Amino acid sequence: MGKVKWRQEIIIAILENKINQMTKIKLTLSMVLFFLTCLSIDGISQSFLVSGKVIDAETKQPLQGASIFCVQTTIGTVANSEGGFGLRIPNGGYELCVSFNGYESITERINDQSEGLIDRVWELKLKQKSLEEVSIVFSSEVKEGWEKYGAFFVSQFLGTSENAQQCTIRNPEALRFFYYRKKDKLKVTSKESIIVDNAGLGYNITYQLDSFIHEFKTGATETTGYPFFKNMEGTEKDSLRWAEQRSTAYYGSLLHFFRCYYDSTLNLNGYKIEMVDESTEKPFQVKNPYENNYYAKTENGLLELNFPSKLRVLYKDETPSSIYLKEKKLDASTPFQISILKFYNSIMIEENGYFYDQRDIFNSGYWDWERLGDMLPYDFDL
Repeated sequence: MGKVKWRQEIIIAILENKINQMTKIKLTLSMVLFFLTCLSIDGISQSFLVSGKVIDAETKQPLQGASIFCVQTTIGTVANSEGGFGLRIPNGGYELCVSFNGYESITERINDQSEGLIDRVWELKLKQKSLEEVSIVFSSEVKEGWEKYGAFFVSQFLGTSENAQQCTIRNPEALRFFYYRKKDKLKVTSKESIIVDNAGLGYNITYQLDSFIHEFKTGATETTGYPFFKNMEGTEKDSLRWAEQRSTAYYGSLLHFFRCYYDSTLNLNGYKIEMVDESTEKPFQVKNPYENNYYAKTENGLLELNFPSKLRVLYKDETPSSIYLKEKKLDASTPFQISILKFYNSIMIEENGYFYDQRDIFNSGYWDWERLGDMLPYDFDL
């Protein structure tokens, strides 16, 4: 009887141990599932949804393959056979572009507080060519424009930096060049999106060029369009190199500057700001860049900036490129990168560094020298 009781006690102990182990496993699984659920909820709470359908404005037929993307980001998708799409976007501000070849693109400024972005119908209109446009093309288009102006266009569009020199345009035959003799002005348009491979930063860029205009008398260049970024495929070694190059391109950039301004970390990140007296062109230091006279945080979390005169922005944590110094005929020992910002109106800055209206500021100096070849997407993160 004693042996039977002893065996029963052993069996009961073993069963209790198994039950305890199973309970622990269940608890562990429950904790993991809870943790994953929290991550999922947190991820959703830090993003917002854009969804709907893209159709022809006249026929109301779906436009399969239409592109829906946030300009200057890696965030995008295409419409399915029914014209439908869904796109989850990290919180911040963006310019959403809905486009289809042969149709007029629709762009709209959005952020995580925008309304009416779910189940929305986007109607695209066919492009119409006016008689005036036909006349201009007939009289001003340059034959063999790429051979004559291609190198100049590349230097102005992509830039001349180390990264720009590693960029190639896959389809230069899509570009059309127009020269206006009386105004001494060059205009470049494109029959289709320009495909740029940036081997320096590891991006394939699809650029819907609206127009490129250069005035030879003043040296001013204006480029308008909608770039979309895609990460290049490469080896692990390539990825490490691209990460390092992107980091170098990021620090000191306009994107970095606006993010630091938004986070109130300008001094910590090596920036010094000066206002320029436009009558004497002499700069004087802005001791507190967060003064209410030109800095304000709005109720919905945006940063509003407006300066009455030009800003001289010094980035002290990185020296200028030797190519830049040589082109601008500056001393090789120049210690800082210097850029100039002129405000025509106040601008609003989102948490991801996106700002609007982008036509309300004019930059020159180092930031103007860095073109598409050094551009990073708004969803870039270290």
